[in-house]
Formats: sequence, C-alpha cells, structure tokens
Amino acid sequence: MFVCKKCGYTSPKWFSQCPKCGAIGSAEKIEKGRGGRIPSPRPVDLSRVRLEGEERFSSGFPSLDRVLGGGLVRGSFVLIGGEPGVGKSTLMLQMASHFRGRVIYVSAEESLSQIARRAVRLGAGEGLKVLTETTWESVEAAVEEESPDLAIFDSLQTFKLSNLGASPGSPAQVKAIADRVFHLSKARGITSILVGHVTKGGIIAGPKLLEHMVDVVLYFEGESHRNFRIIRAVKNRFGATDEIAVFEMVEGRLREVENPSGYFLSGDFSPGVAVYPAVEGKTPLMLEIQSLVVPSSVASNPRRFSLGVDPYRVGMLLGVMERYARLSLASRDVYVNVSGGLRVKDPTVDLPLLLSLFSSYLGISLPRGAFAFGEVSLTGRVLNPSRRILRLKEARKMGYNLAVVPPGDKIEGLKFIEITHISQVRGILK
Repeated sequence: MFVCKKCGYTSPKWFSQCPKCGAIGSAEKIEKGRGGRIPSPRPVDLSRVRLEGEERFSSGFPSLDRVLGGGLVRGSFVLIGGEPGVGKSTLMLQMASHFRGRVIYVSAEESLSQIARRAVRLGAGEGLKVLTETTWESVEAAVEEESPDLAIFDSLQTFKLSNLGASPGSPAQVKAIADRVFHLSKARGITSILVGHVTKGGIIAGPKLLEHMVDVVLYFEGESHRNFRIIRAVKNRFGATDEIAVFEMVEGRLREVENPSGYFLSGDFSPGVAVYPAVEGKTPLMLEIQSLVVPSSVASNPRRFSLGVDPYRVGMLLGVMERYARLSLASRDVYVNVSGGLRVKDPTVDLPLLLSLFSSYLGISLPRGAFAFGEVSLTGRVLNPSRRILRLKEARKMGYNLAVVPPGDKIEGLKFIEITHISQVRGILK
C-alpha cells in the first residue's frame, strides 16, 4: 500500500504524482500489520490548497470540447453511453484518429479487420494503436505498458475479469471493470473513455453506482433512421452540464453541425405547428412542436401519444386547457411530437405546446414568423422563463419576427404579443 505524505491519499499501486493533491514524489510505502499501520488522513485548511489549472486535450471536435468544458482533462474518467448502432464506435475511432498524443483504442466487440475497414472508410488509422481483447487483466497490462495519454475502452459490457465467476455485462463485472479503469486513470494519469450501452429505459446499463464513480457522463442520442446525433453531458466535474453537441451521420462518418437551429426547422406553418426556441446548456436551438388533434374512434378511451415531451406534462396541459380555456379534448386523440426526435425537459415548452394543440384543434395556423416560449402553471398563468434574451436573439437570427411570450424584456427587430394567462390564447388564432 502506498500513501501520500502530504494529503494521506492511499493507493495499492505506486504513483509518481498524487492524484488527489498533485504533489510529486510524495508516495511512501507502508505495510499493514506487525507494528505497521495506515496513518489516518488529516484535514487540510482549504484556504491553503494550491489551485492549479487542469491539463486538457482537444477531442478533435470543437463542439464536443465545449460539452466537456474545454476538452478532455488528463487523468479523467469519461463514460459515454448510447443505444447499439447509434455510432459510438465510429465517434470513438474518429476521436482517436484526431487526438494529438499517444492513444490506444481497445475493442472487445470487433475484430482488427472490422476496425481497419471502418478506419479506411473514415480516413483514419494512421499511427493508431488498436487492441482487440476481452480479458481485462491482459488489457490493463497492455495499457500500462503503452502508457498512453488517452485510452478508449469499447465497450464496458463486453470486458471480463477472469477471477470473477460472473458473465460479462453482469452488475458484478461492470462494477469491477469500472473500478479498475478508475484506478488506472488516477494512478497513471491516463485519460480514459469507457463506452457503455443503454437499457430500454434510456439509462446506461449497469449499477447506478457506475455514474457516481466517473468524472464525466455523456449520452450519445439518436435514431438509426435519422442522420442527426446529439451528445449530451449529464454530469461533468470539470464543466457545466446539459451542454450538447450536434452531429450528422454522413456517408458512415460523423460531421459536426455548425448551425443546429436551422437543422431542426422545416419551415412548415401548417395548423398544429409551433416554433419553440429551446436552450440546451449555452446552446440555443429552434425546434418545432407538432400536434395532431383528431376525433377518437373510442371516445371513452382516447389516445394520448407523445414523442420528445413528457406525456405527463401533456396530460397536465390538457387539464389546464379544459379548466381555464374552456377547450375539452376528452373525446379526441392527441399526438405530440418534437422535430428531429429531440427530447425536451424544459418547462418553457408549455406555451408553444399549448398553442400547437389549440392550432390543430381549430385547424388554424399560427401567424407566419411566430414563435413562443413560457411555462404554464396549474392555474393557467404563463410564467417568464430564464434566458429570455438568448431565446429572443436566436429566434430573430433565424428570421422569426413575432414573439408570443409572457411580459418581460424586449429586443429590437421583434414584434411582441404578451400573454399572462392561457385564456388569451384564442385571440391569437384568428
């Protein structure tokens, strides 16, 4: 066992630089038993801690660097999850080929020939070291020998520790592998990226403890029949969360989308369509909220179907509409969709969703060039959201000129229809 003489950090492996306090040459070997004991760590005065900037590397994708908070941090542990076939391996191979430094790509899912064919298609592979192995002891030995700056492990559910009787992908194996990657990253100063699959519920497969162990958790979202992909940060110890990077799958490779707002707009002004300026982290996105309200074939049990918006939130808005806007949809089927298959959790989607439902029910389009945002309370009041100016500027930049919003700050170049209660919505659709 080794302990740092400055801060008391302990590790079963020797370290040249303490992963906790950054002290160099502070490792001291101690033995437990026969008079030897592990000293208790002492509390440190926080004001005396020396703050040092993290050493960062570029991932090769500027938008992904922004999601990471400025790039990959040396010695960090990153977990990225996504559904099978979404393009995780393609992203990792492109990142490895763009990385300026020593990198090793470890795959337990594909053969060398499969990886080589993908690398040729991507125009990558020059100088890239690849290892195909499933036994973790062999993988760890090879990584320690190479001592890379970046190690990519694809994927978590396919590696196995030979001393565990559990099968690969089981909770015991997943936890043990993640723990070994964690210690490898911190003890050796290796930036590690661990790829994982997600369950049908949309979370990374394995014990929830997994996400607590890592420094950064990224979700790689998208659908196989669509070209767009989104990387979303849900945990980041080195930067903000909820940032996103938008990619497009073009001819088997991923390309960054420089203007994601325009990417999700179709320019359709049909009844049932409302434009919504969303904000993901610091990234504004112009989305279309689409609704379809039709008579139900089973009046006693109408359908309620929602993609991209929480169905419980849709149900709440239907109740608020019936109570305060005197509009009952109890005998009608309601279908809601967000353009591009995106998922919106921001409650400011309430007002554009409500407008799209009104528009579809009445068969009247919203005014051309209109957009909306605002949270709707259970009393029918429309509440002013955060980042109002950012949303207004993005809508103006994309050519929209009529803001249907609650009262608040204004900017030049836009007309405003200010509403404080949903009972005023009918007056907009004429």
